[in-house]
Amino acid sequence: MSLPIEDYALIGDTRTAALVGRNGSIDWLCVPRFDSPACFAALLGEAENGRWLLAPAGGQKKVHRRYRDATLVLDTEFETEDGSVLVTDFMAHPHLDGQVDIIRIVQGRSGKVPMHMELTLRFGYGSIVPWVRRREYGLRAVAGPNAVRFQSPVELVNSDFRTLADFAVEAGQMLPFRFTWVPSHEYGPRVGDVEDDLEDCQAWWHDWASQCTVEGEWREDVVRSLITLKALTYSPSGGIIAAATTSLPEQLGGGRNWDYRFCWIRDATFTLDALGNSGFIQEARAWRQWLLRAVAGRPSQLQIMYSVVGERQLEEREIAWLPGYANSRPVRVGNGAHSQLQLDVFGEIMDAFHEERSHGVAPLDDAWRLQCTLLTALCELWREKDSGIWEMRGPPRHFTHSKVMAWVAFDRAIKAVENFGSEGPCDDWRKVRQEIFDDVVQHGYDEKRNSFVQYYGGKALDASLLMIPLVGFLPADDPRVIGTVDAIGSELCRDGLLMRYSTDAKVDGLSGGEGAFVACSFWLVDVLCLLDRRDEGRALFKRLLSMRNEVGLLAEEYDIAAGRQVGNFPQAFSHVALINTANNLMSRRGPAHRRAGD
Repeated sequence: MSLPIEDYALIGDTRTAALVGRNGSIDWLCVPRFDSPACFAALLGEAENGRWLLAPAGGQKKVHRRYRDATLVLDTEFETEDGSVLVTDFMAHPHLDGQVDIIRIVQGRSGKVPMHMELTLRFGYGSIVPWVRRREYGLRAVAGPNAVRFQSPVELVNSDFRTLADFAVEAGQMLPFRFTWVPSHEYGPRVGDVEDDLEDCQAWWHDWASQCTVEGEWREDVVRSLITLKALTYSPSGGIIAAATTSLPEQLGGGRNWDYRFCWIRDATFTLDALGNSGFIQEARAWRQWLLRAVAGRPSQLQIMYSVVGERQLEEREIAWLPGYANSRPVRVGNGAHSQLQLDVFGEIMDAFHEERSHGVAPLDDAWRLQCTLLTALCELWREKDSGIWEMRGPPRHFTHSKVMAWVAFDRAIKAVENFGSEGPCDDWRKVRQEIFDDVVQHGYDEKRNSFVQYYGGKALDASLLMIPLVGFLPADDPRVIGTVDAIGSELCRDGLLMRYSTDAKVDGLSGGEGAFVACSFWLVDVLCLLDRRDEGRALFKRLLSMRNEVGLLAEEYDIAAGRQVGNFPQAFSHVALINTANNLMSRRGPAHRRAGD
């Protein structure tokens, strides 16, 4: 039986991430190279597909979880009939490149608590059972390119291709466990002292989080989301993944299950906006270098996503032997949307560079040359149909949001020349910008509905239309914008939360439904701020904060009927939107006003 998605917490080392359940089980380990092995995959199926359980043997009465201050060190306290025990989980920062260290420290708080440990090692998404050998420190496991060194302070027993241990911990006693993954062909790994690793880990996260410049009512919430975003960053390259997981369903039991362990250019630009607004400029520089490497080549070869190191071949395939989270099939690895044309990405790239300039990041000649090259291609490409921001798998269309973001691309280039001294054919860009504007107003706006629509010639609405005032295409008080906001609130709102759009197989090419899209509801708050309807915005923002789990994490979507989080987890897009919206509410001139050009 799968734990609810919100019952998981995240640990990571800015190279790798894992999900820890409130039952004491680590069910997912993500090495964010999409072709790398998953050592634990119980989140997507049964326990024999790989997990690491460490919890009281007789169950527990109460469970309390929290992160230690501004860190990614997780404390889970179990209260039982026999006493209480604390399990501390964290990832040590690697002693060697490519090494993954998960450390779990069991500490007795009161009484004498019987504990049970169960380690099921599998590679290849649960399909490969490794060769395990005992060692004086515990055990070593090898399977092809993978090797694991497992260090245990208690006696281990092998049973049915699993490693078990039963022991007791008394008040004041401390027992450390260390799981280390390395490539099997490399010598090592290197392991240090557990307490030193814990101290170093806490200090590293504290130092990083101390850069946050956000002040106000929701600073703590912003810092927690910033730490989550940093955990989704692959620090060796600067790439930022959309989520740590694959195939967590948008509808329980449904088939809208996608692999999000990649760097979407769109998501990364939103992320950088949130980081830049909060004082983290170094991440912007690192991402800029990642982008320049990833997109190198002809503009016609621009992809919407890449691997964390810039790989382009992200072919989608199904993992047939895994039943999926809550029996939601198929389980997918790779993402077929990587080959789609999504015009909004051009606007997101240009807007990201514009934000960099606004935050004082030093200009880079190569970056400006890239922008000019992309605009040359977009001069013709903006007229094409595309798959849109939501990566529709139905036929390409003229999506209104895509055209608006094409407008943004030229608008930000013009501002680079006018406001920051860059050089470029501004007269030509102004002409194209006006052509796009006229096209959107003529074909993307329905006078009878008094609203912009999802795509040219259609009647459906789309929450992405909230971007029209947020990017400065039209002012928020324009009657057409107000009509659009009211229509979206009326037709896409479910119990106070926004759906992305009304799912239609003819448009998105998929069967089944989905939950409310968390980021879209934050966007609505941002627009309410622009409209000076801040009391409404605050109320909705508080509702969205209440949907987080007890350690402050959000998935991609929310199942209103079930009262559960759904979709991949934790989702960068959701946390980015939280940060930006908090900044908008805590300031009369927040990022929404600046981005809208007020």
